Amino acid sequence: WSAEPDRPGSPPFPRRRGSGVAPEAGRLWEAEPVSDELIEAVLEDAGDHMDKAVAHARHEFAGVRTGRANPGLVEKLPVDYYGASTPLQQLASFSVPDARMLVITPFDKGAMGGIERAIQDSGLGLNPSNDGVAIRLAFPPLTEQRRKEYVRLVKSKAEDGRTAVRGARRDARKELDSLEKDGDISSDDLHRAEGELDKLTKKHEAAIDEALEAKTVELLEG
Repeated sequence: WSAEPDRPGSPPFPRRRGSGVAPEAGRLWEAEPVSDELIEAVLEDAGDHMDKAVAHARHEFAGVRTGRANPGLVEKLPVDYYGASTPLQQLASFSVPDARMLVITPFDKGAMGGIERAIQDSGLGLNPSNDGVAIRLAFPPLTEQRRKEYVRLVKSKAEDGRTAVRGARRDARKELDSLEKDGDISSDDLHRAEGELDKLTKKHEAAIDEALEAKTVELLEG
């Protein structure tokens, strides 16, 4: 091991596995294998994509209405606000005075008409009532048939989320295979990384299943 710095203009290269003495401190150090850094980068990227898949699934669940008032159902609806499409949550505050009533209070009364139209066009089956100050949304109880339809819908959205998670796993596996083929990681490294990737996949699939279960209960009981 040499403490001599790289010559100017010399190409950068990864450190080799091994240990040495840090010259500035006179102490032993262990170089982190480059293969570990490469694997960590692949797993981190896969985890980010899986996180987004879970977040998207939860967002999709929130968009399926139950018989209970829930601001999350409408807060992201796009509203035509003086010609600009604006999320409803930026235009109004929300309150839930009881389990089946949602009150939307616009910050600007000029947005009232646009908010009403956005709700009517949303396909949520809600009829806004406007008293000039706030918009009230009554959430009628769901029929048994509608509950079952919505349960099937959220199950479909959950499967979409799992598919996205598995897609992230597939892409990560391809990257790991490529690293092993190019000699950047060993077969043992690949086997270990696959195990970590499987754990990551199961963790995110479980998060979607947990959110699905909670939404299903909400639909059947709401």
